[in-house]
Amino acid sequence: MVFDHSGRVVSVSQSEHRQIYPRPGWVEHDPLEIWARCSEVLDEALAHAGAGRDEIAALGITNQRETTVVWDRTTGQPVSGAIVWQDTRTDQIIEELAREGGQDRFRDRVGLPLATYFSAPKVRWILDNVEGARDRADDLLFGTIDSWLIWNLTGGVDGGLHVTDVTNASRTMLLDLRSLAWDPAIAESIGVPVAMLPEIRASSEVYGEVAAGAAAGVPIAGVLGDQQAAMFGQTCFSPGEAKNTYGTGNFLLINTGSELVRSKSGLLTTVGYRLGEEPAVYCLEGSIAITGALVQWLRDNLRMIGAASEVEELASSVKDNGGLYIVPAFSGLFAPYWRPDARGVFAGLTRYITAGHIARATLEATAFQSAEIVAAMEADVGATLGGLKVDGGMVANEMLMQFQADILGVDVVRPEIAETTALGAAYAAGLATGFWDSLEELRANWAEGGRWSPRMDPDTRDAYMKEWRKAVTRTFDWVG
Repeated sequence: MVFDHSGRVVSVSQSEHRQIYPRPGWVEHDPLEIWARCSEVLDEALAHAGAGRDEIAALGITNQRETTVVWDRTTGQPVSGAIVWQDTRTDQIIEELAREGGQDRFRDRVGLPLATYFSAPKVRWILDNVEGARDRADDLLFGTIDSWLIWNLTGGVDGGLHVTDVTNASRTMLLDLRSLAWDPAIAESIGVPVAMLPEIRASSEVYGEVAAGAAAGVPIAGVLGDQQAAMFGQTCFSPGEAKNTYGTGNFLLINTGSELVRSKSGLLTTVGYRLGEEPAVYCLEGSIAITGALVQWLRDNLRMIGAASEVEELASSVKDNGGLYIVPAFSGLFAPYWRPDARGVFAGLTRYITAGHIARATLEATAFQSAEIVAAMEADVGATLGGLKVDGGMVANEMLMQFQADILGVDVVRPEIAETTALGAAYAAGLATGFWDSLEELRANWAEGGRWSPRMDPDTRDAYMKEWRKAVTRTFDWVG
């Protein structure tokens, strides 16, 4: 996100990149393509805005959090494709680590269970499987996409900064949540040399300046992992405020303030943001792997729709799901179950089921999974959610938003600016450079763009959730 001193905002959103699937369960991006496209989009955005260097106040970055890049510090060349957060190739590493201490072996320190989702096992996999990587680890750097972009933006091999922010660091499985520093003992246990890791900085501070191109000299002043950026853009600055982002997957975060809340219900404890030298703000997070990706699956694999936007019309052709429940455990289940052995199911299939029922069950699967996360959050924080702020591409789907309100029993509220991820990165950068003075000023920018109130009676809601949970249990123990 780029914004100027007059308040004009230019969004530099995450662009489409070529995904590589060398084997089932593997998902990669080309890091050089990511960097090239980022550089192009940044220059294009400035040209589109008609903005010169002197008009740009700051640049903020938001990124896929766990996606992992390892590159050579002397040449700038990645040693492999960027391993995406959904990639499951580290499953055997996870099993090996869990033999001593179980799935929660490091959870007290890092807030995360052992899972293929997080970055550190991906680094270990690269070092163990890319020829020569382990032997020359002293010359290699690791970073999530924010680190990779900042290193290149600030000069690359000619003095590029190797840094990350606390939110991205908290998704590696290597950050001690209390000290906000790398944990050398955990790094050694997993097999990641500490020398490869970036310097950890706050989410809102001046990191350095863009070294070249149309934005040369612009300060890079804000970095937030995408879901924390969305929460920041939704101005969830007080404990108890929550947001849910509907994208490829769903990510529901609730602010717990300066308190580290240890989940007993399958959620993640993570860093929400840190502003300069102020204490970090923490969150509980419920991560769902497959939501919007299930709609894409209908489009690309089953070819039931020509575009993702067509799913709502198809789902509206039937009055209910016809008893069909789709649990999209394509690569296991994330929160609150953390079952890598699970695989997807269609439960309740009969000859009555049509394409419309499948489309409706696809949308409902997103709402059901989110409802389970809300229930887990309420159990952990000991309070009932008063309402839910929502954002992301799927919030344009009126049927989904109404069903979400129905199945939660609370109002669902969409902001006027739905691109809250980019907005959150801009807010962080603007605070660091004095473009905005306070969180209160950011709150004043938030405006409601849509609201859905529940219409479903409690008995019907309970019956739906009972059937959903029964369907979920059918996914367990499929692998292994």
